[in-house]
Amino acid sequence: MGRQREEPVVASNREITIGEGITVKELAEKLGLKSSLVIKKLVDRKIFATINQTLDLKLAEDIAKSFGATSSRMSFEEESSWEVEMAEESGDLLSRAPVVTVMGHVDHGKTSLLDSIRQAEVAAHEAGGITQHIGAYQIRHNDRNIVFIDTPGHEAFTRMRARGAKVTDIVVLVVAADDGVMPQTLEAIDHARAAKVPIVVAINKIDKPDAQPDRIKQQLSDRGLLAEDWGGDTVMVPVSAKAKQNLDLLLEMILLVADMQNLKANPTRPAICTVLEAKLDRGRGPVATVLVRNGTLRVGDFFICGTVFSRVRALVSDRGDQIKDAEPSTPVEVLGLDSLPEVGETLQVITDTAKAKQIVMFREQKQRETQLAKSNRLTLETLHQQLREGETKELNLIIKADVGGSAEVLSEMLQKLSTDKVRIKVLHTGVGAITETDVLLASASDAIVIGFNVRPERNASAIAEQENVDIRLHTIIYELTQEMKQAMIGMLEPVFKEVYKGRAEVRDVFRITKVGTVAGCYVLDGVINRGSEVRVLRDNIVVHTGKIDGLKRFKDDVSEVKSGFECGISLANYNDIKSGDVFEVFTTQKVASEALV
Repeated sequence: MGRQREEPVVASNREITIGEGITVKELAEKLGLKSSLVIKKLVDRKIFATINQTLDLKLAEDIAKSFGATSSRMSFEEESSWEVEMAEESGDLLSRAPVVTVMGHVDHGKTSLLDSIRQAEVAAHEAGGITQHIGAYQIRHNDRNIVFIDTPGHEAFTRMRARGAKVTDIVVLVVAADDGVMPQTLEAIDHARAAKVPIVVAINKIDKPDAQPDRIKQQLSDRGLLAEDWGGDTVMVPVSAKAKQNLDLLLEMILLVADMQNLKANPTRPAICTVLEAKLDRGRGPVATVLVRNGTLRVGDFFICGTVFSRVRALVSDRGDQIKDAEPSTPVEVLGLDSLPEVGETLQVITDTAKAKQIVMFREQKQRETQLAKSNRLTLETLHQQLREGETKELNLIIKADVGGSAEVLSEMLQKLSTDKVRIKVLHTGVGAITETDVLLASASDAIVIGFNVRPERNASAIAEQENVDIRLHTIIYELTQEMKQAMIGMLEPVFKEVYKGRAEVRDVFRITKVGTVAGCYVLDGVINRGSEVRVLRDNIVVHTGKIDGLKRFKDDVSEVKSGFECGISLANYNDIKSGDVFEVFTTQKVASEALV
């Protein structure tokens, strides 16, 4: 009698979820089988794995299938929040503050409207009066909190805005009564609809003589947004940010729309947050601005955020105060990150630190693999293709910006400018000052370095001059794209070339009545001239560009101070000088430019 055929082993759990970085042991537990059976199955496939080895998602799915189980993928964050939600009692849920995203066309008064609500000055500090980063603010109205996220209005920030719409409960669409519905207004409506978020329309600038609020209502009704007073269901409030008209009514309406949504969260569970912005700060290291979506974020919590596993060292509120914990719908700055997280990532507080470390290592390895796979090796096929294309030139760029969101958006936007003749390729994007490494990479790959709101370090400037690397510095996104477009058709305008004069470091700051702030400086190199243009650098990031108003040696007014001497410098219309700031002095002269490509 022949040997009996082995019965195929079937999993006792037929439907399982597979998270990233799943180990052999965890897979066996989920399938309801002994680990040795899973290991045996792997050995049959010539894979020799230990019980704690992490499995690739595809491989884990195949193994589950071979045991007759169907699997669905879930990220580590989804899995852990799912487990918490399963154990959640409905009594734990409390009502939370609504998160409101302000959207609309550029220059329609979004930031001014927020300012009037917050009684603060944001627009005055923005380059060209345009919002370039996401800010989040919490305000109180009728003893209730409302959280505002101000998203930039320029089309280049579509991605950031799409992200703003993802974390939001209500969208306030700002439309200028004297201007009407514009491309970005329509884009904002599409974002809000895609995110299935209710829209409240603020018709701004009604104090202007040429304001036509009814025309706006007509244009919006053509787009499917019918005002309540016209028989529709969209709340429209005529406001004036400048004259502070109807602001209370707008806030009332926001709270009313929020009540209809019945927004709830559980403050007792571990926090889940969304990263709105990430930047490098010299004194504080990597800092992330996050919005707590659910749970309470506390100082000392361990968290995972993409490939970052860290602990919350400190929390800073939107007003700049240090706080111990942040409840749902609170925007906070998180300190204590080991590296910069990706903007838009989920930051999740975890209790199982060992598992979290394992996940982060797994993600880092995956990230390295994709980066290695991305490095383009020249093959005969690609060579043939390049020869066939003939004239295509490749313009390599290295982008450095002051915050992660801007760097990412710039990279995407500039690559879209590629034409048949010129292909734009972004080799590297990063956050912080332009370093020697950036310049050396640019030199090795014939690239141009673009700095957005950041400056090159001193050594980097010297190497760039030596290696003839072109560094382009910008603070306004339109101008950068305009320059790129003109460069690509070889029609760059005569540009203003900067002539570097010198640098001085602020050693002390004096407040003098009737004069203002005077910085006691030491001239590091070059010559400082009275009346020259000056840039104030803090951690290599430009905080102000203006003119030198006064220059003194001891008590005498002088026209110039040379390297190695001390002097007193006062700037025109700028007093926010801090010890450690560096003044970079320059003059501009007009030169006919060469095309970049």
